[in-house]
Amino acid sequence: MKATKDILRLKKAIEDADAVLVGAGAGLSTAAGYTYAGERFQKHFADFEQKYHFHDMYSGGFFPYPTEEEKWAFWSRNIYCNRYDQPKSAVHEDLLRIVKEKDYFVLTTNVDHLFQNNGFAKERLFYTQGDYGLWQCKTPCHGKTYDNEEAVRRMIAEERDMRIPTELVPKCPVCGGTMEMNLRCDDTFVEDDGWREASGRYQDFLRHHKTDRILYLELGVGMNTPGIIKFPFWRMTAENPAAAFAAINQEEPYVPEEIEARSIRVKSDIREALALLAEHEI
Repeated sequence: MKATKDILRLKKAIEDADAVLVGAGAGLSTAAGYTYAGERFQKHFADFEQKYHFHDMYSGGFFPYPTEEEKWAFWSRNIYCNRYDQPKSAVHEDLLRIVKEKDYFVLTTNVDHLFQNNGFAKERLFYTQGDYGLWQCKTPCHGKTYDNEEAVRRMIAEERDMRIPTELVPKCPVCGGTMEMNLRCDDTFVEDDGWREASGRYQDFLRHHKTDRILYLELGVGMNTPGIIKFPFWRMTAENPAAAFAAINQEEPYVPEEIEARSIRVKSDIREALALLAEHEI
C-alpha cells in the first residue's frame, strides 16, 4: 500500500498536534488479529461449536450453559486466548511509535489489554468497558474486582470434556455468590477504584487540552457504542476551533458537516495505514 493523500494529511496532523487522543474500537483489535470468528474461533472452540451450535466467541459469551462448570470452561479459554496468550502486536507497536513523542491518551472500548501489553503507559489508558483479566461479584454485593490470571490458568490446565472441576468455579469472597466477568453488559458492571482513577486521568487530559491543537484519532470504531468515542470526539472537535478529527476504518468514515473541514477520513486497512504512518519517511 502506498501513502495516499489522506495518509499524508494525517501524518502532518499528528506532527502538528500538541496532543493526540486515541479512540480505539473493536476494529483495532481485529486488525491485530484478534478476531472472534472464523479460523481463530475454530482453533479454540470447535468442540463448543459442535455441541452448542454457536459460531463465534461473542455469542459463546452469552450462551445459557447448563452448568457453571461448562460456562467457565468456555470463559477460561476465551479469557486465555484474548488476554493472556498474546504475542506482540505490530499494529499496537506501530501506533505507539506514532504517538509516543506526543502528549497522548487512549480511550478504548476494547477489553483485551493489548495496549498495556505492547508498551503503552498504564496511566495513559482508560478501558471504559472492563477487562478480560478481572472478575466481579455478579450481584454485585460490593464494588471490587479481582485478577483472574492464576485461576484461569488452573482452569485451562484442569478442564476435561468441556468442563472445569466444580471446586474451580469462582465464588464471590464476600457473599459466596456467583462471580462474573467485569465487562459492561448492564448496570451491574463494577466501576472499581482502578476504573475511577483512569476515568479521572482521562477527564484531566481533556481539561488540560480543551483549547489546544489536539487531534482526536478514531481507530476502528463502529456504531455499537458511539456515545463513548465517536459522538464525544465529534462534539469536542466542533467546540474547539484548534482541534482536528481523524478516522481510520475499513468502511468509509462519516463525519458531520460541521467538522468536515477539520477532518481526515482514511478508508483503509488499519494495519497498513498505521505501518505507513510509523515510517520515518513516506
